[in-house]
Amino acid sequence: MLEQGNIVSHICLLVGAFLILSGGLGILRFPDFFTRMHAAGITETLAATLIIVGLMIIAGWGIVQLKLFFILLFVMITSPTASHALAKSALHGGLQPKVKNVVDGDSP
Repeated sequence: MLEQGNIVSHICLLVGAFLILSGGLGILRFPDFFTRMHAAGITETLAATLIIVGLMIIAGWGIVQLKLFFILLFVMITSPTASHALAKSALHGGLQPKVKNVVDGDSP
């Protein structure tokens, strides 16, 4: 029988793995750079957070959990910053998002 901590950690790991797969699918399926980057950036940050939290629960109190906490802090700071910098440099370089023009009365 699994303990409650193990159940929570397994749920975090499974949801994190699902988000990684859905982010990869978004990279393959979305039409332009900005939507692909959004899929990768958002899901990577949340997936990495969930996986690290799941590992922290498994690790228990100790030096390993402290190291995982610092890795989590690093990921939470650098991943959104890198996504923002990448989008800003793409816009500065002249790359424009795909925009679908919708005329009144037409469905998208």
